[in-house]
Amino acid sequence: MQDSYIWISTIGAAIMAILAIFIRLKATKKPASVKKIILPPVFMSTGFFMFLYEPARPDFLQVVEALAVGMFFSIFLIKMSKFEIRADRIYLKRSKAFAFLLIGLLLVRIVFKVLIGDAIDVEELAGMFFLLAYGMILPWRIAMFFRFKKVEKQLETKPKSKWVVPVQT
Repeated sequence: MQDSYIWISTIGAAIMAILAIFIRLKATKKPASVKKIILPPVFMSTGFFMFLYEPARPDFLQVVEALAVGMFFSIFLIKMSKFEIRADRIYLKRSKAFAFLLIGLLLVRIVFKVLIGDAIDVEELAGMFFLLAYGMILPWRIAMFFRFKKVEKQLETKPKSKWVVPVQT
């Protein structure tokens, strides 16, 4: 039974990674905003309700480990997330490396599941992976917010162009 949970969750993670790649590629076609940067971690924070369920609660050391690994991986996301000004609007630059990073993270997750999946209950492992993901998205989005604000200040000081290029949606 435990093996089927591991396979189902791995397939689910693969689908989520593919979906994230497509969403990220689509996001580069529309202007960025503070709301689009801040809302994902806010929406994701509802996942903390899983810890009301006793078996999903990892030990303190596992919480620290999961958050530390997430923060480590956020460094790569932060390095790859850059903004640019196009047609007097701020856009997230498209990064080919982002897709490879998500695939790499998925592979790391699968390796972790294979290596420690038998030693840790599935529910507890789910809690750890949630914490890892939150530990990754929160610093990334905070860094994106500050970068966005920096580019926004540049945009405010830059003279507006007389020619407005329509943005395709």
